[in-house]
Amino acid sequence: MFNELWQKRIQLLEEEILLELNRTPSINDTLKESMEYSLMAGGKRLRPILLMAAADAINGSGSKFLTTATAIEMIHTYSLIHDDLPAMDNDDFRRGKPTNHKVFGEAIAILAGDALLTLAFEVILRQRGVSHAAILFVVDEMSRAAGMNGMVGGQTIDLLSEDKKIDLDTLQKMHIGKTGALFKAAIRSGAILAGATGEQLEYLTRYANYFGLAFQITDDILDVIGDEKALGKPTGSDERNKKSTYVTLTSLDEAKKLAEQAVENALNSLSIFDAEADFLRDLVKYLLTRKK
Repeated sequence: MFNELWQKRIQLLEEEILLELNRTPSINDTLKESMEYSLMAGGKRLRPILLMAAADAINGSGSKFLTTATAIEMIHTYSLIHDDLPAMDNDDFRRGKPTNHKVFGEAIAILAGDALLTLAFEVILRQRGVSHAAILFVVDEMSRAAGMNGMVGGQTIDLLSEDKKIDLDTLQKMHIGKTGALFKAAIRSGAILAGATGEQLEYLTRYANYFGLAFQITDDILDVIGDEKALGKPTGSDERNKKSTYVTLTSLDEAKKLAEQAVENALNSLSIFDAEADFLRDLVKYLLTRKK
């Protein structure tokens, strides 16, 4: 049931992504091809799935918010395009395919990322069936998550930390911004769109924080012991780039224990919810066994 619902929603999302991307004609075909190349390169669609799952936990209305879910996938894809650039992580493959700049060149890749980020906010404003206040809440959440105290800030810490030994507090601050912020924005946005109470939002925010932590720790673990074919990108990049991770700052065994504790804390954060939150429960438990 868990995998079936996930795959069904991925299919719905990908249909919606193409619909939103093609809604407005582009003045340049190359730019649009570059945007579509990365948007449709596959992946888990985890952030939009989380947005819809959070709405499900409130009142089972997740599929009503495909439009906003599509927008957050655009923001995520923009970040991947830019993260892969030579000036950033300098990666050649993403999701088993050549990275955007390897196909379209560095300049077009930068512009495609810029275009996806700005298009995302246009798409959010197309969401129907919710109040203007809820839309403003989502715009605020997404802009903060993508900005200087979110993904951009976290990536900055990441870049400035290369070839340096950083402490665990700095590592956590980096990943709260770089990875956790967009997870939290997805979950909080889904909850608000579905009409969450203050208490429900508080508990889901707590879940989001632990989910982001569990995801990052398991990501660090996979960079050491993961299978390159399953991951769709080379492993060992953290070691090559001399980056501090949860594995290097603790140990592989300790990192696994930290991930298990984060998952347990996330599950405890869903204590006020009934079966409507089971997908969120299964999703965070999946992090401990994921291969990609």
